[in-house]
Amino acid sequence: MKNSSRIAVGVAGAVAGYIATFVLLSLVDFGNRADPITSGLLGLFVYAPVGAISGAVLASWLVMRPGRDAGNGSVARNSLKSLAIVALFCVAAVVTYLVYAYATATPWLNPNAANPLLVFEVRFPAGLTVPASEQGITIELQTDLNTMPGEVNPAAFYRDGDQAVIVGEVELAFRTSRRQLAVNIEGQPSRIFPINLTARAPHTPEFGTWRRLADGSEIRYRAKWPGKT
Repeated sequence: MKNSSRIAVGVAGAVAGYIATFVLLSLVDFGNRADPITSGLLGLFVYAPVGAISGAVLASWLVMRPGRDAGNGSVARNSLKSLAIVALFCVAAVVTYLVYAYATATPWLNPNAANPLLVFEVRFPAGLTVPASEQGITIELQTDLNTMPGEVNPAAFYRDGDQAVIVGEVELAFRTSRRQLAVNIEGQPSRIFPINLTARAPHTPEFGTWRRLADGSEIRYRAKWPGKT
């Protein structure tokens, strides 16, 4: 059997030994019931690794050919190589987890640069009067983590037939899927539009479909990340 195959068998033996030892400890109710956390840590980081070493050694010994390459030195070398590979995988898994935990520990969407934007258009029912400037229009993004004032762009206002459409944007500062946009026009009831973006709000170059409220007003929107159009 080639050396790489022997090492692979040793790796499998180490993993099997680790799992088997941990399962065996669980079945025999190992540890102090008054302190299950310490018992679990001992099982994970002390006894189960001993099982991994035993599994690697046993697997390496079983696959060695009889004769000159079946000596203790060859078994030990293959076992050490197998355990080293397992250790590297474990380190890689821990590093990957730590990177993921760090990336998701804070709720900010883009902590090292400008925040992405929610770009929106609101289309009002036919015949409804809408201010031609930002005066009398208040925009607020509401989430379970914060509120953020928005801005409208009067130069981009337009009419869709006999319906007025206002255009604006608001920063998306936090990673949450619980968002809604409050659009308040002086003298009119407040309109609350649900914003159905994922928590990370990926950049989208095009607006989504129009979403209608009960009063006939509609919204469409997209997430715009810095440096993208």
